Amino acid sequence: MSAPYKGGCDHVHTTASGEPIDNHECHCNVCKGVSKQQHTHVVFFNYGDLKVDHPEKLDRVPFNADNPGGPLEICLCKECGTPIMLDDKEKRIRVAVPNLMGYSDIPAATYHAFWDETKGYAKPDDGRPVYGSLRPEFSWPAPAMA
Repeated sequence: MSAPYKGGCDHVHTTASGEPIDNHECHCNVCKGVSKQQHTHVVFFNYGDLKVDHPEKLDRVPFNADNPGGPLEICLCKECGTPIMLDDKEKRIRVAVPNLMGYSDIPAATYHAFWDETKGYAKPDDGRPVYGSLRPEFSWPAPAMA
């Protein structure tokens, strides 16, 4: 299969060899803080399905400033600062944020995740399911082999 999804910047490119395993609009506070958006389109790929052509050109910073030892890191291009992907240190998933990471061909999110009525804005009513966490049937994949 050729890579159906591509992202990145002029210096670092990502290609996906498989379909997303999850595709949602995220309403969590971490995504809000990082993206500066009220909700963020987030796409999970199996770790081995999303490849990066120049990992040596990436700076890595914790995704969650309140949990810097957590499993997710934001990978940024050392040359231009573009966010390239979120990388899971546990090697379960790699994450694309289409509007920030150069993707134009990712399908629309299928649901809303981490919506919380205490955040002070209306519950999404676009016809997609709304959950307080990831969709109930989501299952974290096993870590990829090294």
